Amino acid sequence: MADIIVPELAESITEGEIVRWVKNVGDTVEKGEFIVELETDKVNAEIISEEAGVLVEILAQEGDVVEVGAVIAKVDPNGTASAPAAAPAPAAAPAPTKEEAPAAPVVEETTSNGRVIASPAARKLAREKGIDLGAINPVDPQGRVRVQDVAAHNPAAQQAPAAAPAPKAAPAADESRVEAVKMTRRQKTAANRLLEVSQGTAMLTTFNEIDMTNVMALRKRKKDAFMEKHDGTKLGFMSFFTKAVTAALKAFPAVNAKIVGEEIHYNKFFDVGIAVSTPDGLVVPNVRDTDRKNFAEIEGDIADLAVKARNKKLALSDLEGGSFTITNGGVFGSLMSTPIINGDQAAILGMHNIVQRPIAVNGEVEVRPMMYVALSYDHRIINGKESVGFLKMVKDLIENPEDLLLEA
Repeated sequence: MADIIVPELAESITEGEIVRWVKNVGDTVEKGEFIVELETDKVNAEIISEEAGVLVEILAQEGDVVEVGAVIAKVDPNGTASAPAAAPAPAAAPAPTKEEAPAAPVVEETTSNGRVIASPAARKLAREKGIDLGAINPVDPQGRVRVQDVAAHNPAAQQAPAAAPAPKAAPAADESRVEAVKMTRRQKTAANRLLEVSQGTAMLTTFNEIDMTNVMALRKRKKDAFMEKHDGTKLGFMSFFTKAVTAALKAFPAVNAKIVGEEIHYNKFFDVGIAVSTPDGLVVPNVRDTDRKNFAEIEGDIADLAVKARNKKLALSDLEGGSFTITNGGVFGSLMSTPIINGDQAAILGMHNIVQRPIAVNGEVEVRPMMYVALSYDHRIINGKESVGFLKMVKDLIENPEDLLLEA
C-alpha cells in the first residue's frame, strides 16, 4: 500500500487546506497523476501519486486542514478499479454529520462535538496544562485552536454561563438580508498579513503627479514596431514604471531594504513584485533581476505571471523574495490611494488612473494626461528626504522617457 503524503512545499508553509479531490475511491491512478488540490497560504498545489494503482482510501476530506507530512490517502499498487471501488464507498460518501467524518492525520485531539483542529504548539501547551481542547473557544473563525487561545482559557469562567447562548438567536430574523461566506485560506492569510504590516511598521505615504504626455506619445510611436520585433509582446506602461523604479532603487538603496531583527539588510538585487488581481484576491508575483532585463523581457514576464496567477498556476518561487512592489489601482479607475507595504519590504509604489486635467505649463494652462502616484514606505528605514527623492526620480524618468531608455 502506498501513502499519499502532503509534500514539503516551502520552508514557510507547514499546512494547507484540501480544496478538491480529482480522484474518487476506486479510481485508477497513474504514477505522477494529479489527484488532489491543496490550498496553502500562498499558492494552490497539485499533489500527485507517486505510485500507479487504485485509490482505495481517502483520509482527509475537502475543507480539512492538513499538515506537511500527513498521510491523506492510500493507493493500492496491486488493486483493480472494479474490485476496491465498492468496498471503501462509505469513506468516500459525504458524512451526515461532522462527528462521523474520518479524521485527518493532522488532528490528534477529538471531542464529542467533533474534530478539534489545533496547532502543534497549542496541543503541547494544552497537554501540559491538562486542558481539554474541546472546551476552548478559539478566536480563529475557522475554529483552529492556537497557543494564545490555550493560554487565555479560563475553565472556571466557562462553566457558569452554560445556559446563555440565547443572544445568538437574534440574527436569525436578518438571515434573508445577510449572506455569510467562508473566507478562503488565502483571504485569511492576506487579511492577517495586512494587519500585521499596518501594526508593525511606521508606514507613511508621500504623493506626486506625473505628466504622462511624453511616455504616451513614445508608446504610441513605438508599440507596433515593438510588437513586431518581440513576437507579439505589447509595450505597456508597466515596463516603463518597472525600469524607472529600478533606477530609483539604485539611487536610494534604503527603499530596497528591509529590517531583519536589529539589522537593516540592503538588497543588492532588484526583484520587483507586480500586483495582479485574480478572482481569489490580489497576488504579487515577482519579476526577477529587473536591472538586467530590457523592456520586452519585463513585459513578457509580467504577461506570463498574470496568466499564471489567473489560472492558479503560480509557483512559490514566483511569489517569494521580492524587494519592492508596484500596484496599479488605475486599471480599476482609482484616482488616488495609500497602498499598504507588501510583506517585509520597505516600500510600495501605487499607480493610478490617467486623467485629462488642466495644469500650468510654461505659464500657460494646458490639458494634459496626468497620473497621481503614491509611495507608501516604512519610516523606520526610509526618511522623508529619501522617500520624496525616490518618487521625484520616478516622476522625472517617466516624464522624460528618453532618459529612462539610457538608464535601461
